[in-house]
Amino acid sequence: MKSYETPIERRRAALANKQGMTSNRRISRKTRDNIIGYLFISPWIIGFLGLTLGPLLFSLFASFTDYNITSKMNFIGFDNFKRMFTIDDLFKTSLWNTLFYVIFSVPLTTAGAIFLSVLLNQKVKGMKFFRTLYYLPAILSGVAVYFLWMQLLSPSTGLVNTFLAWFGIEGPAWLFDPEWTKPALLLMKMWSVGGGMLLYLASLQGVSNSLYEAADLDGADVIQKFFHITLPMISPIIFFDVLTSTIGSFQIFQEAYVMTENGSGGPGNSLLFYNLHMWNNAFEVFDMGYASAMAWLLFIVVMILTIINMKIGKKWVYYEGGDNK
Repeated sequence: MKSYETPIERRRAALANKQGMTSNRRISRKTRDNIIGYLFISPWIIGFLGLTLGPLLFSLFASFTDYNITSKMNFIGFDNFKRMFTIDDLFKTSLWNTLFYVIFSVPLTTAGAIFLSVLLNQKVKGMKFFRTLYYLPAILSGVAVYFLWMQLLSPSTGLVNTFLAWFGIEGPAWLFDPEWTKPALLLMKMWSVGGGMLLYLASLQGVSNSLYEAADLDGADVIQKFFHITLPMISPIIFFDVLTSTIGSFQIFQEAYVMTENGSGGPGNSLLFYNLHMWNNAFEVFDMGYASAMAWLLFIVVMILTIINMKIGKKWVYYEGGDNK
């Protein structure tokens, strides 16, 4: 069959063909790169699906069932959630204990870490030694620390009460007195603020000296410079610390489990925190359905508080890029 294509048209067709082949090669190369990438991250994907997402979905389903490991799972709807607020008195006790701990521990540890970091940011000889000294408690093993504090807080032989006796103060029974058990844990928490201190110290060393020099020219005193320069410049770290400390405080468990007899929650259930009560339901009486419901309620509470913190944070957190970015 005779072709009436001109040489220019044939050249254009050949060029289009070549571009199409190049495009196909690019697509196949991109597909190959994607496959290789997914192969490299496949261990994480398998771990996430099998060890995180799978158990997460299972616990969500179990929260609506009457499940105790040995028996068949029976769907009971929202009965587990109703039981928390209407039948289980220990649920209210554990929730109150946890809220008390969160309300006091987060502000105290944040303020303590900021105060300590400001002191350790001074240019004084031997400051590296003191920075190391104050940071050490943050890296010690949790269980070992709990046993140490059980000795320190002993009513008769503990160093804390011995120290108070030097000043004529009769120390409390601490872990044996329901009114002093939570303050005892707060005292122990304040002892290990070195982790937060390190974050604030790194942030403080990034604050430009020119800001303080300009404030000196304007006649600002130490307090004014702290509130109008130091705090705004480290506010992103404060926000991060408050957010993570709030989440971590809601998950308090080891302290009460180790420092009370058989994880009972201390005298008068004063240390029966939410996670400890959930643990007892799950692994002492094997009421997994109810424990799963408690876990999901805690997740919802923490998620709501996190969202609130994120919203409020936009009003007081200062970013050098501007517009909270």
